[in-house]
Amino acid sequence: MNLTFTRFLALLLVLLGTTSAAWAQTGTIKGTVKDASTQEPIIGASVGVPGTAIGGATDLDGTFTLTKVPAGTYSLVVNSVSYAPKTIPNLQVEPGKVVVINTVLSSSSAALGEVVVTAQRRTNTEVAVISEVRQAQLVAVGVSAEQIVKSQDRDAAQIARRVPGVSIQDNRFVLVRGLTQRYNAVMLNDVLTPSSEVDTRAFAFDMIPSSVIDRMMIFKSGSAELPGDFAGGVIKVYTKRAPEENFTNISLQGGYRTNTTFSDVQKYEGGKYDWLGFDSGKRTIPSNWPSTLNGDISSPLRAAYARQLPNNWAINSAKAAPDLRLSFSMGRRFELGEKQVGTLTSLNYGNYHVATAPTLTFYENGADRNAVDAQFQDESYSNEVRLGVVQNFWMRLNSRSTLEFKNLFNQLGAAETVVRQGADSVVTNDVRAFSERYESRSIYSGQLIGNHELANDKTTVNWVGGFAYTHRTEPDWRRVRYLRPFGATNGDGTPAPFGVATSNQPVLTEASRYFSELNERVESGALNIIHEFTQDSTKEEGGIKLKAGLYAERKDRDFKARYFGYTNVGNTGVTGSGVRTQTIDQVFGPGNLTGQEGGFSLQEGTDPNDSYNASNTLLAGYASLTVPLGKFTGVVGFRGEYNDQVVTSELRGGGLTNGGRRLFSPLPSLNLSYNLTDQMLVRAAYASTINRPEFRELAPFRFYDFNLNADVQGNYALKTAQVQNVDVRWELYPTSGEMLTLGAFYKHFANPIENYLSTSVGGANSLNYAFVNTKSAVSYGVEAEVRKSLAGLSESSLLQRLSLVGNASYIFSQVDLGDVLNVPDASGRVLPTDVSDTQTLTRPLQSQSPYLINLGAYYNDEDRGTQLSLLYNVVGPRIFAVGNKDNPTLYEVPRNVLDLVLTKRLAKHWELRAAWQDVFNQPVKLVQDTDRNNKFSSSDSAYRSFRRGSNTTLGLIFSW
Repeated sequence: MNLTFTRFLALLLVLLGTTSAAWAQTGTIKGTVKDASTQEPIIGASVGVPGTAIGGATDLDGTFTLTKVPAGTYSLVVNSVSYAPKTIPNLQVEPGKVVVINTVLSSSSAALGEVVVTAQRRTNTEVAVISEVRQAQLVAVGVSAEQIVKSQDRDAAQIARRVPGVSIQDNRFVLVRGLTQRYNAVMLNDVLTPSSEVDTRAFAFDMIPSSVIDRMMIFKSGSAELPGDFAGGVIKVYTKRAPEENFTNISLQGGYRTNTTFSDVQKYEGGKYDWLGFDSGKRTIPSNWPSTLNGDISSPLRAAYARQLPNNWAINSAKAAPDLRLSFSMGRRFELGEKQVGTLTSLNYGNYHVATAPTLTFYENGADRNAVDAQFQDESYSNEVRLGVVQNFWMRLNSRSTLEFKNLFNQLGAAETVVRQGADSVVTNDVRAFSERYESRSIYSGQLIGNHELANDKTTVNWVGGFAYTHRTEPDWRRVRYLRPFGATNGDGTPAPFGVATSNQPVLTEASRYFSELNERVESGALNIIHEFTQDSTKEEGGIKLKAGLYAERKDRDFKARYFGYTNVGNTGVTGSGVRTQTIDQVFGPGNLTGQEGGFSLQEGTDPNDSYNASNTLLAGYASLTVPLGKFTGVVGFRGEYNDQVVTSELRGGGLTNGGRRLFSPLPSLNLSYNLTDQMLVRAAYASTINRPEFRELAPFRFYDFNLNADVQGNYALKTAQVQNVDVRWELYPTSGEMLTLGAFYKHFANPIENYLSTSVGGANSLNYAFVNTKSAVSYGVEAEVRKSLAGLSESSLLQRLSLVGNASYIFSQVDLGDVLNVPDASGRVLPTDVSDTQTLTRPLQSQSPYLINLGAYYNDEDRGTQLSLLYNVVGPRIFAVGNKDNPTLYEVPRNVLDLVLTKRLAKHWELRAAWQDVFNQPVKLVQDTDRNNKFSSSDSAYRSFRRGSNTTLGLIFSW
C-alpha cells in the first residue's frame, strides 16, 4: 500500500513540475466583451490572435480565455455579428502571467436589424466540469459526459469510480471518502432521491445508465444550499437536457465474460417477462390466501393452499448467453411559435450474466484460530436485466427564462441461483443447499424545473418541483437445505441419501419461501434566489452575492414481508414415508403436500415486525452571503432543517412501537478561498452536518442474509448523529482543461450509527447484527488529484494526444463504541447493554478504506477518429462486517482493477467501441481477522472468495 501510494505521489510531483515548466513558457489572455451602448455581455464573439491558431469564443457572460500563448507581442481581433470588428494591438504576453482585456464592440452601420443571440451553456465537457468545480466556492469534484464516453462505463456506479475519494461497494453503492453509503446525500437534477434498498440507507447507482448522464458532481464540504444530512458527500447526478443540434444514435454491444459466457450454469425457471426486468406475477402469493396462514388453520387446508404455489424448485443446467446492450437516443430542437423547444429521448436495455464459484468458510475461533467449523463451495449464477427510459423536455420562454421537464424511469430485474455443497463439522453433516431469488426494482423520478433571470440583471430565480416513486419486490425467494450425517450409508454400504432439513415450525433458513414488497413515494419542492449586489466581470465568482432558498419534502414508505416454511406431518424421513429424500424438483410437489401423515404442510412464520409504515417530513431554509475582497472570497451560510420522522411497527412480543423523532437542526457553514494567482487558489471550509437514521434502521424488522448467513435487525431508539467537517485544499488550473489539487479533511462524529454484532449463541452459524448509536468517531485524511494534458511538453505526436488523470486518498478513521450501547433484543425491544467484555471498543469505521487510488491515461487522435483509454483503480482493505471477540471482523481485500477501452471511427456515421474490463480478474475476497490485531494482514484466513471474470465488450454505434 505504502509503495503504491508513494509511486502515485512521485508521479504527481513529476506532473506538477512539468506543468509548472510548461506554464512558465507561456501566458494567458483573458477578458470580457460587451456591447458599447448597453454594457450587455456579447455571447459568441470570436476572439483570436492573427497569424496563429490561438482563438476562442465568449461564453454566456461575455468572457473568454486564451491559454498557452507563447511569450511575445501580439494583436487581438474581436468579431461578432452586427458589430464592427475591433483590433487591439501591442499586447505583451509574458511567461506565467495573465493579460486582462475588457473591451466593448460598437454596432455596425451595416447591421441588418435587431439580432437576438441566445445560447445554452455546455455543462457536459471536461472543461465545463472543471470550471464548475473551480467556481463552486466549496470542495467539489466531478465527471463529465465527455469522460464517461472515454471510459465506456455502463452506469452511474461505474462512473463514480473515476472520482477522487470515491469507491464502490456491491457494484452499486457509492462511498465518498471511504464512508459507507449512509453518509451520502444523493440528488437527481437537484432533488433528493428515494432509497432503492430495503436494508440500508442507499441509492443504487447502477440503476442510472451512463448514456443519459450529463455530468456527476460530488460536493465534499458543506454549504447552506446543500442538504444537511451528509458527512461523506452530496452526490448530484444531472441527466442530459436539450441537445444543441438534432441527432439520433443507435448502438448495439455484445459482451463476453470469462468463466461465464457459453459456460454451463445452474438456473431455475423464471417468469415470461424476466427478460424485461419485470416479474410476470408467477411468483406472487395467491390472492385468495388468508392474512395469516398459521396453526389455527388445519394442516390439510394449509397444504391445499401450498399446492396453489408453483412447484418451480427445479434447477437445471444451461449455457450462459453473451451480455447484450442496446441503446437508442434522439435529440430534437425546433421552434414552437416564437419559443425554442428541445426534446431528448433515450431508451436503454441491458442483459448481463455472471457466474461465480464462491468458497465460504466458517472457523472455530477457539485456541486454533484456523480450525474449520464448516466449509462450503457455491455455484452462483445471476442474470441481471436493466431497462431505462429518459424523456426530457426543454423550452426557452424568452431570453431570460427556461422551463425543463425531466423524466427518468428505470427497471431492474435480477435472478440469482446459488447451489451450495459442503460439510458442517459442528453438527457433523454433509450439506447441500439451494437459494432461488428474484429481485425487481422500479424507480421513477420526475422534475419540473424553472430558471429565470429578472430584468435587473442581478437576480436569478430557479425552482424545482419533484416526484419520485420506488417499488421493490422480492417475490418467492426459495431456500432449502439437504443434510446427511457424516459417513451415513445404506444397508448395502452405498452413501445414504440427503434429506431436506424441515421441522415442526417454520424456519426462515430451512425449506422456506419469502415474499417482500416496498413502496416509497417522495414529493419535493425547492425555491432558490440569487441576487448579486455588485457585479465584477473580472472575477469568476462575480461580486457580492446573496443566496437564499426553501426546500420541502414529504416521504412515505410502506414495507411488508411474509415467509412460509414447509413443515413435517409425522415421519417424512427414511424410516417413514421417505419424501424428504426426493430431489429438489419433486420434494415439494403437489403429491407430497397432503397435510397428512408422512407428508408436508405449509405454515406461516411471519413475525409482527416484518412489516412497517414510515413517513418523513423535511422543511429547510437557508441563506448565504458571498463576499469577494480582492483575491479573497468568503461565503458564510446558515441552514435550518426541521425533520419529523415516524416509523410504526409491532414488536414480536406484541404492542406497537414508534421510532424516529422531531428535531430542528441548526447548520452553520463557512467557505473561504484565496487566489494566489490567476490559476492557483487555496480553500478552507467548515460545516456542521447531521446523519439521520433511515426507516429500515428504525424498524425492528429482522432480515436474514443468505450469503452472509446472518440476521440484520433495526433499532427504534436510534438518534441523529452530529458531524463537524473541516476541509482545506490547494488547487492549480494551468489551462481550462487541466487541474492539480492537494487537500486534507477532518470529521468528528457524535452518536454515529454503526452495525453491532451481538455475542454469538450458536457459533459461527448464528450471527446477529443490529444498528446502534456508538459514542463517537473521527475520520481524517489527505487527497490529491491531477488532470494533465501532455500536449506542448514535447514535439512527439504521441504525447501531443495524451492526457493523464489520477487521484489518490489516504484516510484514517476510528470509532469509539463506549462501554454501554442501546441494543435491540430478539423481540425488538431496546435495552442498555454493557459491551466492554464482548466488543473491541475502538476500530475503524465500517466500510472506511484507508486508501483509494484511481489512474487513467487517455489517447485521442481526432484526425483518425481513435480514442484509447487505460484505467486503473484500487481500494484499500475495509471492514465488510463488524465482528466481536467471539466472531472476528470481516475485511474486504483490495483488488487491482485495470480497464482498457478503444473507440474507433469507421466511417462518417459509424463508430466501433471495444472494452476489456477487469483485466487482472483478481478475486473478490473477504477475510476474517483471525489474528485479532484489528486490521487486515496476510495471515488472516479467507471467509469468502470468488472471481467475477474479465469482461470484454464489442459494439457498433450508428449516429446521424
